[in-house]
Amino acid sequence: MATVSKIRTKNRDVFLRVQKGHFATMHSHTNYFIDVTIQKMRLSEARAVAKELVSNYRANTIIDTILCIDGMDVIGTCIAEELTADNYMNMNAHQTIYIVTPEFISGGQMMLRDNLVPMVAGKNVLVLAASVTTGKSALAAMDAINYYGGTVVGVASIFATIDECDGHPVNSIFDPNDLGDYESYKPNRCPICQRGEKIEALVNSFGYSAL
Repeated sequence: MATVSKIRTKNRDVFLRVQKGHFATMHSHTNYFIDVTIQKMRLSEARAVAKELVSNYRANTIIDTILCIDGMDVIGTCIAEELTADNYMNMNAHQTIYIVTPEFISGGQMMLRDNLVPMVAGKNVLVLAASVTTGKSALAAMDAINYYGGTVVGVASIFATIDECDGHPVNSIFDPNDLGDYESYKPNRCPICQRGEKIEALVNSFGYSAL
């Protein structure tokens, strides 16, 4: 695996690990692998990410449920703790927030078991993803929320290349401006492939599998 570099912020616990190369995701080819594993798995960094993201919702958004995809459950829990803290600027203070993870079925669709449906039906739901690039996973999450009778109130992620998805704002800590030369291509239109450069690894929000 090639050298991994860090994109830092003023908060030492909030940073992005990146590796430049040629990578394939489920929906695209990219010239960067963005590794958010530590942020999702290490409590101190998960809390730091949550504090960064929660500022977009604390004072102006009612959230009953956080729908976590890409293994974002720990960060989702930290966001819920921030949102329910006793704070005069906090619309969700003292309220219970559900942390829900959907299941994926064929075609990239998401489903909820019957015992989880009441946690979404009639609830204001925030979609929480590790990254939002093509927007397909976020859209699948929104479709599931709408199907089960919930109301989407926004999308939050560590990294995003878009600022809205199906009319809902996408709030992220990092975006392509932090990388400078980030590119994402449809697999059949990838200029890196056309130059004959082999894919180095299959990647997703869970990690890196070298080819």
